[in-house]
Amino acid sequence: MAPAAPHLRKWLVVKLADIGDLLLITPALARLREHCPGATVHVLTTAHSAPVLAGTDLADAVLHFDKFAFDRPADALLPGNLWQGAALARRLRREGYDAVLILHHLTTRFGAVKHAALALSTGARLRAGLDNGRGWFLNAAVPDGGFGARHEAACWLSVVDAAMGRPASQDYPPEAHPLHVGISPTDQAWAADALPPADGPRIAIHTGSGGYSLARRWSPEGFAQVADALHQQLKAQVVMVGQPGDNTESALAAMQHQPLNLVGQTTPGQLAAVLQQCDLFIGADSGVMHVAAAAGTRVVAIFGPSNPLAWGPWSPAGRTAIVQSGPLCSPCSYVLHTVGQREGCPARTCMRMVTPADVLAAAEALLNSPPERAEPPLHQQRSHSHPVILTSEPDNRPCVLGIPLDPLTWDDLRRILARWIADGQPRQVCTANPEFVMVAQRDIHFYNILNRADLCAPDGIGLLWAARWLGTPLPERITGSDGLPRIAAWAAEEGWRLFLLGAAEGVAARAAEVLRARHPRLQIAGVYAGSPAPEEEDAIVERVNASGADVLFVAYGAPRQDKWIARNLPRLKVKVAMGVGGAIDFVAGVQHRAPVGWQRLGLEWLYRLLREPWRWRRMQRLPRFVLAVLRRGTRGPTAFVGPKR
Repeated sequence: MAPAAPHLRKWLVVKLADIGDLLLITPALARLREHCPGATVHVLTTAHSAPVLAGTDLADAVLHFDKFAFDRPADALLPGNLWQGAALARRLRREGYDAVLILHHLTTRFGAVKHAALALSTGARLRAGLDNGRGWFLNAAVPDGGFGARHEAACWLSVVDAAMGRPASQDYPPEAHPLHVGISPTDQAWAADALPPADGPRIAIHTGSGGYSLARRWSPEGFAQVADALHQQLKAQVVMVGQPGDNTESALAAMQHQPLNLVGQTTPGQLAAVLQQCDLFIGADSGVMHVAAAAGTRVVAIFGPSNPLAWGPWSPAGRTAIVQSGPLCSPCSYVLHTVGQREGCPARTCMRMVTPADVLAAAEALLNSPPERAEPPLHQQRSHSHPVILTSEPDNRPCVLGIPLDPLTWDDLRRILARWIADGQPRQVCTANPEFVMVAQRDIHFYNILNRADLCAPDGIGLLWAARWLGTPLPERITGSDGLPRIAAWAAEEGWRLFLLGAAEGVAARAAEVLRARHPRLQIAGVYAGSPAPEEEDAIVERVNASGADVLFVAYGAPRQDKWIARNLPRLKVKVAMGVGGAIDFVAGVQHRAPVGWQRLGLEWLYRLLREPWRWRRMQRLPRFVLAVLRRGTRGPTAFVGPKR
């Protein structure tokens, strides 16, 4: 039982993080001050982030600790680091805290152990935080829905409310709970001296993303084009901000005009004062972006791998535009209950697809909109059959090991494809079998794509068994191997144009000949082998788009084909893209499918194993699939969806 919060006089708030994350706890610190005005509040954070709290009066003391020395278990066990940790524990115990707030997700087991040790070492009677099933040491806990279930700032506000014995609100509007950053009169005077008079709007541009994940960065050339256009069209005064190493030099080299360059010249307070004097900030997900939001500046934020539902600018409505290219695989880092792909994928297509025109449109819309506008002027949204899943809550489809499956017949599929081709919105179809489902249990990127695809069809007798075992039977298998010839037959009748991508050189052309022989009216818009390598995808997309195809079949094998489709779908002009694995080989006669009798008995996997004994390692996933279904049923892996509560 947690003690009554109003009687707790000394609080420790733990946020060992970078500048942006530290700023996102400032609404919670302000709420703590509001409810406990006479209490002493200490904040434990990293030394390089601590200055952003200077001058805010949100903390009576800011304690520093090198959390990076404890990021890995092996590092934590080094004698010097153990001594440092023990010294911190002794110091915290001597402070005599009544309450400790752990403002971190307990994403990993090791992370949970670290925060438990820290919280318990204080001796505090009240220990509050988010609980995803690992918060056994907390006595005032808020259920953690995962990254993006709510904004990070709202998460920490809910923890303060839990510590106060209040129910967490479903809505913490930024207008009522703004970010805070310290800006002194000296900082304001410095900014006034540094900023010359402007003939047009003053626009700050930050080309970096901090050192944590370089995958969040947009291209320096893109920033240069945006800066030049704003300078030329609006007579904007462009101010470059940030730190050395933020790609600023590359952007400056590409610009046609000379902006004001303050990179590496500001303290956090001076930076906030400069941004406060700007009409607009443009940058990617970074600590500087959060400083801009805290300073009250309108923000155009470019997002790709990272999660805007968790880390978007915490600003009042109408003062933020989030620009995304919108591939199904984005965001890929910090989703559900896992870190995911912190560095994105090697292709980084989601950031490359953001164009200067997109950013300019967002900037102009914000500059021209009144501050009280009810909705953000631009937030590019996906439009798919199923919503992008950013929480661990299941949708209403049958689900096996966290993978949703669409209950379809072949007739259903034909009607759906006809509707999609008519409406023109690009859609992704995945076919999942037990082997793919088991791959997805260890590959968060593939797991997300299968969850976010417009259609995820059951390809494999094992999934039909699992769904029936779990009480949600599926009508029949929808296989990629059958899908290609069936859809080709429908396309000949409907006039749809097909493109065959993948397989070995010449195989797709041979498959096209076979399909045309079967269906003389069939239109094959193009064939190409190619590869899923990032350096080839721009040329392949251009080739597919130039063909005028309606349906794209990709045969790179799972999960590579599904990842290729997911990251390129927004710029493909096809209406449907579907991964078909070895189907092109089967149609071309390069490989032979199991006889129909084997297929009907659900033994196609055994037939292929007998013909290709080298598959035995892959086939080991099948018994593991059965055991996983018996153990977990519909639940995804604990590492992704969090421990069972």
